[in-house]
Amino acid sequence: MRVVETKIYTIDEHPNPVLCYDWIRDNVHDLNQDSVDDIIRSIKALTKEIGGTSDYSISQVPCRGEYVVFRGYDKLALEVIVKNDKNLTGYWSDYIVARAVYQKNTSKILRDLHEETSYRYSDEGLYEHCVINQWEFDESGKLI
Repeated sequence: MRVVETKIYTIDEHPNPVLCYDWIRDNVHDLNQDSVDDIIRSIKALTKEIGGTSDYSISQVPCRGEYVVFRGYDKLALEVIVKNDKNLTGYWSDYIVARAVYQKNTSKILRDLHEETSYRYSDEGLYEHCVINQWEFDESGKLI
């Protein structure tokens, strides 16, 4: 039997945080999935409130074929929701989705999602994520 000792670092302690950021970018591909899920919940809740139908294909990162479409909905009900900032699910995305549909600019939903993903994978965003979640790394930058 042999014993191997490994030094473990928080992001603040690590001698080269860039190694940690690179490891995360190469191995953790769903850091912003929660935002995708929030938007889907908001789309479904808004559709329930205003009637009609909705259809969507969204991703954390820009890809061809993404879309958000609302059809046959009650425009007055939508206006009331937007003017009163009505809480649909309790998620941040309620505001984004309702405003984008009201302004007939659902591509803004995708832009906002992609911007959020870009931030989450930036050094600053990854630093915040590591601190908040108390992630630890080995000397090579690998998440422990």
